[in-house]
Order: sequence, then structure tokens, then C-alpha cells
Amino acid sequence: MPNKKKKKYNARFPPARIKKIMQKDEEVGKVAAAVPVIISRALELFVESFIRKASEITQARNAKTLTTSHLKQCILTENQFDFLKDLVATVPEIGRAHV
Repeated sequence: MPNKKKKKYNARFPPARIKKIMQKDEEVGKVAAAVPVIISRALELFVESFIRKASEITQARNAKTLTTSHLKQCILTENQFDFLKDLVATVPEIGRAHV
């Protein structure tokens, strides 16, 4: 008979914390064990994509440090990050960061 052990997921963001956040919403009932793990992986891929694109902006400006202004520029230039625009509304533009 084959060994039917549960597969151990290697999550970088804690699934227990994700489940807790999900269950703060009253409309969310029970959550299958795999759901927070999948969301953890999706979050990891999102952050990786966001940082990669922000890093490209930083390198294009010949800067050595990724700043909030670089993140703002990334959010403003990439359509997929439009939902974050409100978060960076008060962050200075790249050219005006030190004025």
C-alpha cells in the first residue's frame, strides 16, 4: 500500500496568518487547508513581480537604493498595479524626492 502522507507545503508567507486575515471577513466561512497556501504562493509571485519591475526602474535611474519613489513610479507606469495608486499618492515623485 502506498504511503499517503500529507504533502508539506513550503510557504514563504505564513498560511495561518493568511487564513486569519481571510476569516476577518464575515462573508468568508470555512477555508480549505490548501487555500491559504495557494494565496501565499500568489502573494509571493506578486511581490516578486512588483520588486523586479521596481528594480528595473531603480537601475534605469542608475540608483543603488530602491526607494518609495521608485515603487511609486512602478505603480504609476504598470497597469497591473493600478489598485495601489492610492497608497502612494503622498510619496514624492522620483525627480522631486530630495527637494
